Amino acid sequence: MFLLLAERLNIAAVAKALPDSAVWRFLHMQQEHVEWTGCVLHDMIQSSFSFLVGVALPFSVANRRARGQPAEAVTGHAFFRAFLLVALGIFLRSSGHTQTNYTFEDTLTQIGLGYGFLYLLALRSVRVQGIALAVVLVGYWLVFALWPLPAVDFDWAQAGVAPDFIGNATGLAAHWNKNTNVAWAFDTWFLNLFPREKPFLFNQGGYATLSFIPTLGTMILGLLAGETLRGARPAGEKMYWFFVAGLVGLAAGWLLGEFGICPVVKRIWTPSWVLFSGGWCFLGLATFYALIDVQGWRRWAFPLTIIGMNSIAAYMMDHLFPGYLRETLQIHLGPRFFAIFGPAYAPFLLGVGVVVSLWLILYWMWRKKIFLRI
Repeated sequence: MFLLLAERLNIAAVAKALPDSAVWRFLHMQQEHVEWTGCVLHDMIQSSFSFLVGVALPFSVANRRARGQPAEAVTGHAFFRAFLLVALGIFLRSSGHTQTNYTFEDTLTQIGLGYGFLYLLALRSVRVQGIALAVVLVGYWLVFALWPLPAVDFDWAQAGVAPDFIGNATGLAAHWNKNTNVAWAFDTWFLNLFPREKPFLFNQGGYATLSFIPTLGTMILGLLAGETLRGARPAGEKMYWFFVAGLVGLAAGWLLGEFGICPVVKRIWTPSWVLFSGGWCFLGLATFYALIDVQGWRRWAFPLTIIGMNSIAAYMMDHLFPGYLRETLQIHLGPRFFAIFGPAYAPFLLGVGVVVSLWLILYWMWRKKIFLRI
């Protein structure tokens, strides 16, 4: 969530103003999604969020059971939460439009579409959860692999992508090319069932509704991690399990992409991406578990805790507040204040002001014990 808020630091503007700076160029690269295959830090935000939803679910279910809530109430709440996540995603994506923008590829809607299934799996054994993960990954791979490739006379303009697009692969991997795959074909039918400002032809970034299915795979990985955290294994064994799972996931995802079996593409959440990004999530969980829970080094993480304890509020504020905060800061402090280190750094300092303002709001909410939960 901190990395999401950090988008407001305007690093891209500084990198553009200082083209010879390798540091700012590197930071800018880490704040932009890769064009198609591969991964940078920014690509891990949604994956980490989805993974942690799975990690938290066993604790949430156990907590509600401990409070004596009947199974029917817990189930009803889980599916109501799924509905609210989808509704919030559509609400935020509709900002700036003349009517409701029915789109289902953003973080909240993707999690919401799969959350009900995840909850049902949380009630089952680890073996069933593992089988479900395998079915999701293999089944989703097969659907793409069996979908026919574009014909020779295919109109690339209707897909919003050039035939020589840098991300286009050949051979088996071509079944996952941008806006010529089965998920794109599904959206050209499904999204046009809803009232729209204009007919849906393609998503400029290649994102797709059906990605919620492999996103469920990422959440199942988190669910398995959460079950392990709640288990009775010694802390050292848990860390070992997380590190091994991380390395296996990284290797498996990379090898699938390297041999052209399934490219590592975050934008359409390929099965190899589930494994590759899941590997990083497991390694991150192992690291933070070792530092915070095992070693007890918690004070350094306090600023991140303030954001994480109100993650839904932070997500919504990041979509709704930055424009107002930028305008307000410039009105009251003046543009010269942010150019104190030169005009090249002014966008960054203004962004720092926005991020700090958002954090202070979250800190005030934490002090007042106001937590936005669904």
